[in-house]
Amino acid sequence: MTTGEIGVDIGGTFTDVVCRLSDGTVRIAKIPTTSGDPSRAVLAALEMARLEWGVAPTNITRFVHGTTVATNAVLERKGARIGLITTEGFRDVLEIGRQMRHRMYDLVLKPETPVFLAPGRFRKEVGERLDAQGRTLRELDESSVRRAIEELAAQEVRAIAVCLVFSFLDPTHEQRVRDMIQAMHPSLLVSLSSEVDPAFREYERTCVTAFDAYIKPVVADYLANIEHGLSRAGVTVPLQVMQSRGGLMSSSVARQRPVRLFLSGPAAGVVGGLEAGRAAGFADVITVDIGGTSCDIALITDGAPLIRGEGVIDGYTVRVPMVDVTAIGSGGGSIAWIDGAGSLKVGPHSAGSEPGPACYGRGGQWPTVTDASVVLGYIDPANFAGGTMRLRPELAHEAIDRVIARPLGMSVEQAALGIHRVLNAQMSEAIRLISIGRGIDPRGYALLPLGGGGPMHGCALAEQMGISSIVVPAHPGVLSAAGLLGAPVAHEVAAAFPCPLASLDPAALANASRSLDERCGALMRQEGIVDAQITHFVDVCYIGQSYHLEVPLDAIDAAVIYEAFLAAHARVYGHSTNVPAKIVNLRTVHQAFAGTIATHATTAASARTPGTRTIRVASGPVMAAIWQRGAIQSDVIIPGPAIIEQADTTTLVEPGWTARLTSGDALLLERSA
Repeated sequence: MTTGEIGVDIGGTFTDVVCRLSDGTVRIAKIPTTSGDPSRAVLAALEMARLEWGVAPTNITRFVHGTTVATNAVLERKGARIGLITTEGFRDVLEIGRQMRHRMYDLVLKPETPVFLAPGRFRKEVGERLDAQGRTLRELDESSVRRAIEELAAQEVRAIAVCLVFSFLDPTHEQRVRDMIQAMHPSLLVSLSSEVDPAFREYERTCVTAFDAYIKPVVADYLANIEHGLSRAGVTVPLQVMQSRGGLMSSSVARQRPVRLFLSGPAAGVVGGLEAGRAAGFADVITVDIGGTSCDIALITDGAPLIRGEGVIDGYTVRVPMVDVTAIGSGGGSIAWIDGAGSLKVGPHSAGSEPGPACYGRGGQWPTVTDASVVLGYIDPANFAGGTMRLRPELAHEAIDRVIARPLGMSVEQAALGIHRVLNAQMSEAIRLISIGRGIDPRGYALLPLGGGGPMHGCALAEQMGISSIVVPAHPGVLSAAGLLGAPVAHEVAAAFPCPLASLDPAALANASRSLDERCGALMRQEGIVDAQITHFVDVCYIGQSYHLEVPLDAIDAAVIYEAFLAAHARVYGHSTNVPAKIVNLRTVHQAFAGTIATHATTAASARTPGTRTIRVASGPVMAAIWQRGAIQSDVIIPGPAIIEQADTTTLVEPGWTARLTSGDALLLERSA
């Protein structure tokens, strides 16, 4: 009987599948994403496991999923119609925001706050009020609550966000509003700010609670579709989903906390990159995840990624803990075009999987980065995606010639090189932003390219950043899916704890930590886990400062907390100041590791003399050796120019670089002496 664990990561172009069998071997696949209903790709992965790998649905021991459904619901404005209930006088907080404008000189000014979540007619006020210490100034007026609920129900909302002033200090009023909603209209979903984001700053708390309600019905329907499909197929294990912070949770808990799924897929890539870098002997790594639609870049320092207290989704700040990933619209499917000034541009628009790049032969008319890679000889049209898809190079030539080469008066090959150079420049600028822009020298880091397109651009990016080592994992094209199998089951619970460090009461902080541990432990027990690794954190800022930093709570001691905050401030902002600080929030993270990342090579091809073909690099046409990844022996050093092919990606070893196998089944690319 063959059993296996399956990780499925859905991207904009391909759905990546990794199956780790009971004997330790790994099977991988890339399936075109079904844009109309991404859940169908998950079920297609299930069928592939049964037919090609001999893993029956009843023999699947874990099924882990990374999804972009939460992000896409916002980007495509396909969330649910929601209502917002607020304290009397605070109806327009969502619209007012912070009164900051990032685009001051546009002729037509547009809202910079997510008013689309709950336009004015869907925002209702209720009578109640707490003060800044959480004391009740006015009891909840339940008649106003009933009126608000009935008005929103008549407007056919599917969910209601409840955000009352200072409810993070005492959630009693919000909890009573939820009870009334569930009693009057049980079908309505509810998001409470005291549970979604129990912290100060009224606009940010209102914003993230509204986002949670907006995507809650969409996420619930999506997960239900997958669960029903898995159940019909005979899968008996619970569905697990990746969170933005880098941990897994069951789909049942994900329904309760959907706003934590915003960076589900990219977070899995960072987890996979961290483990692959560690296995290869590198604790300081820059991961560059180049998929079909986007490029996600993250910095890993001392074996840990930076966790941000908030992220940006479609230009809106969302206060949810997430792995610090910078995303740009640059990928293999990014479309090349010429702007009105005659300059070559690449992205942010993508051909996706339907119709896809011109070379797919599915009706795509615009040239993409993948088309350029075919023209340059980097991709073998007969061996793309392990031979599962045959490309048409003549269509790639025609598209680049028609759209780029002829208008710019150059050859098709020159235009293809230009497309790659523009893309590389965009990605290297993003790397500078997260490294040099934060006072970090990237030359002390290894570059870890992943995604289907990452290893093809690794050498060019490393050259531009002055990086001398590149780590290409065993399965870089599906590393996000592999990272899912190595991620821990994790939950995080936070609460406001406003307190100057100078007057910290250690007993009060210890009691608050125990309370959070009880709540987080209950979530872990829903996952079937009773023994978890527990870590505590505090959010700290200078007194008078508006934004805080998360620091580990290694000891309940004001001096220790303060020193950790100064170190974090210096690391993030490049400086720190010896002035009084205060605790803002307290949080606990419980996690338990269920497996390890799938890194072992699936099969080893028999050693043979590599073939050759002409490729084009910046210096001109060169003859490159063509290696199959599984045929590379541990004692072989491959000088560039060379192409290393495998089912999930292609690695380009440019002139001046060498490649060899290293620990963790990774390829190590180094600059030639």
